Amino acid sequence: MKKNVLRITAVLGLTTVLLNSCGPKENTPLVYFPDMYFPVAYDPLMKAQDAYSDHENEIPAFVKNNGATGLSPVEGSVAQNKDGVFEESLLPKNVDEYNAGYDASKKLTASPLNPANAAKDLERGKVLFDHTCAACHGTGGDGQGPIVQSGAFSGVPNYADREITVGSVHYVLTNGRNAMGSYAGQLNAGDRWRVAMYVMSAFKKGAAPAAATAAAPATTETTTETKK
Repeated sequence: MKKNVLRITAVLGLTTVLLNSCGPKENTPLVYFPDMYFPVAYDPLMKAQDAYSDHENEIPAFVKNNGATGLSPVEGSVAQNKDGVFEESLLPKNVDEYNAGYDASKKLTASPLNPANAAKDLERGKVLFDHTCAACHGTGGDGQGPIVQSGAFSGVPNYADREITVGSVHYVLTNGRNAMGSYAGQLNAGDRWRVAMYVMSAFKKGAAPAAATAAAPATTETTTETKK
């Protein structure tokens, strides 16, 4: 008899727990593993809050950004338009739009980046060019990179022979041209402008923007030392 009473009590207790666990979330009973019951799915644009309390999350990285959960990209990774100089909606949709955009880009003779940072932009542009472009275009911009010299690819032009501007170089980096594909997936918008600035400064003497021209001699010297 005593065993039956214990069994009935155990069954009733278990039933009570199960029924209570299915109750409404706004008036929840005791919750085990609350991080699973209240999922912490941060919206990048909202302020971080604990899942089951009213005070703001005190994680230092969030506090530094006034509680925002959208943090800056890790150093060395490709940020999404950190420089604020490009809109994806402006990409050409067809051949006519591409050609019109390319012709218009030739009229751009200065990058939209801050001229005060021209020296640093050129320095980074050289590093990016050597890592990303020199394999085909060559470190001297003569179209004789190691891939071309190996015979695997041909037809890469010499920058000195091309009618280009900083705008058209950026346009080709963004959209591709002829056998060259787009590098928008490898370089963000600001870095594409930096590469374009470096190309004009290093390989098209006198055609670089005024702000970048002052830094050109130092860049040339660095290139010469590298070749030695």
